[in-house]
Amino acid sequence: MSTLTAPAPALAPRRAWLADLPVLLVAVVWGGSYLAAKGITTQHTVIAVLVVRFALVLPVLVLAGWRRLRALSAAQLRGAGVLGLVLGGIFLLETYGVVHTSATNAGLIISLTMIFTPLAESAVRRTAPSPAFLGAAAVSVAGVVLLTQGAGFSAPGLGDLLILGAALARTLHVLLMARIKAVQDADALSLTTVQLGSAVLLFALLAALPGTGASPWAAALDFGPAEWAGLAFLSVFCTLFAFFVQMWAVRRTSPSRVSLLLGTEPLWAAAAGIAIGGEHLGALGLTGAALVLAGTAWGRRAAG
Repeated sequence: MSTLTAPAPALAPRRAWLADLPVLLVAVVWGGSYLAAKGITTQHTVIAVLVVRFALVLPVLVLAGWRRLRALSAAQLRGAGVLGLVLGGIFLLETYGVVHTSATNAGLIISLTMIFTPLAESAVRRTAPSPAFLGAAAVSVAGVVLLTQGAGFSAPGLGDLLILGAALARTLHVLLMARIKAVQDADALSLTTVQLGSAVLLFALLAALPGTGASPWAAALDFGPAEWAGLAFLSVFCTLFAFFVQMWAVRRTSPSRVSLLLGTEPLWAAAAGIAIGGEHLGALGLTGAALVLAGTAWGRRAAG
């Protein structure tokens, strides 16, 4: 997630496409991140993998924005630190969740953030959402119910519930970013760096507790070439590449176009899970996936 700046001037169609393509690639790699995380993580290595993944990224971000990082006020550091703890909770829920469910389910369920956030904003502002948006929310929720029932109707699995919790935590993160006044004018790179640093500190403290699984060092030593490739994909492409592309894109196109392109993430998650991961949804699951995608797209338009 990033803080988007004011809309950029309109671009010619060819230049707009050149600006859109890297953003679309970010949506693709984010969609593939669920399958990558599932491939390198077990229930006993979740925290260790998170420590290693973000510890590899953090020094690059610190070096890239050191001067602006030092300019942050104490209030901005505190605000970013709080956001980082919430961000850490999001990654914990997402990663534990994807261990216990399919990458396809994870990518589609997490897209409910686009529905939850406007609903939460309406509740905070005490305003009623539009009937169209409520209809979109109902379609999305019905889609998730069908998506998680591919083998017949039963209670949603633990992984599905954890991913649902991650979607709610993402909503909280967005609301806090809009309401913690100290961070609203902060430099985006510095804000992201402090948030990730706070999240890594949380992961490291959890990793030091007994009974929380393998240590980061032990997990790293057990990695083979395939695991390191997956970790590099998550660290370099899903974190560094994604963040810098977003910063670059909002200066050359509009925040709305960036948001719309990044909203295709669940589509790519489903594509990766089915085409690469060999996952199968069944008739109910396919219907549910279609409803989730339709509902979130409808909700985005109704909220906009």
